[in-house]
Amino acid sequence: MNDEKRRFSRISFDADVLLSKDRQEWRASLLDISLNGLLVTRPAHWQGLQGEHFHAEVIFPDSGSLIHIEATVAHDNDDRTGLQINSIDIESVGHLRRLIELNLGDEKLLNRELASLRWR
Repeated sequence: MNDEKRRFSRISFDADVLLSKDRQEWRASLLDISLNGLLVTRPAHWQGLQGEHFHAEVIFPDSGSLIHIEATVAHDNDDRTGLQINSIDIESVGHLRRLIELNLGDEKLLNRELASLRWR
């Protein structure tokens, strides 16, 4: 997720993330989120490799909202893991869009980012 390649606004946000695969689970903290992916703290005992697929649940404690994402590990460096969104359910899209809309404050920028999504 190189800065030159980044086309999506990243929103710093504090939330818990539950990563899972094959009946294994890892807890992490959300560092930032965009329409294309999320950056989390590297979970304890993490066994994810670049290119592997995981289910991620972003849990917003204040609202009780959940965002369900199917993602691929884009990078795993030191204490951070980047996940690229492959697919997301319609209810989660609504939560994610609202979160980004509130933080961007620019509807034109949000619409431009939505138009360039691969998982649409």
